[in-house]
Amino acid sequence: MKLAVADAAIREVKSDMILGLGSGSTAALMIKSLANEIRLGKLQNIRGVATSFQSEVLALELDIPLIDLASVSKIDLAIDGADEVDPRFQLIKGGGACHVREKLVASKSEQLLIVVDETKLVQNLNQSFPLPVEVLPNAWKQVQEAISEMNSTSSLRMATKKAGPVVTDQGNLILDVLFDNGIKNPKDVEMKINNIPGVLENGLFIDLTDKVLVGKIENNTPVVYSPSRES
Repeated sequence: MKLAVADAAIREVKSDMILGLGSGSTAALMIKSLANEIRLGKLQNIRGVATSFQSEVLALELDIPLIDLASVSKIDLAIDGADEVDPRFQLIKGGGACHVREKLVASKSEQLLIVVDETKLVQNLNQSFPLPVEVLPNAWKQVQEAISEMNSTSSLRMATKKAGPVVTDQGNLILDVLFDNGIKNPKDVEMKINNIPGVLENGLFIDLTDKVLVGKIENNTPVVYSPSRES
């Protein structure tokens, strides 16, 4: 199913594009599909902008030319995954702790294409998946206390195969935040959290997504569809 969505996303790519290369398992499949199209000569003069060290390493291994984010004025198309997508195409991202670079790439892109499976579609954000907030290492406790005053609980994300917390590509820490009743006004919450001293960025992606491709299994066959955005 994820491969079907990844392949469908590559059909949106045209030669001579600068592409934002997303992070995560579905995005990794997309990068592999992209490399195959380049190798076959179906796509030419493609340059990628990586959203994480993970996507950078994979692209280099597959001989996809990369350029630095700072060297481009715009990106033609960014393709990325999401942890939650609501009916208005507002997102929560950051399950892989890459949301800062992902948001930088998305905000510089002419079009943001999100690829997910059907389980990522939700009516309201943050009712089950926590909102990642990247914080400076010496400020995490102070930020946690400030966020707790917003009717929420949070915890420092801990690594699974090393002692101690998860450390981002920028050398920071992640607080995972759950609001008592989910996030009803994501634009307001994004702004309030980012105004807390010590916060670098949070995983709410507001008014950035242009199109969503969704994979599901129907009659034991992977199917990809593109839902309409609610106004």
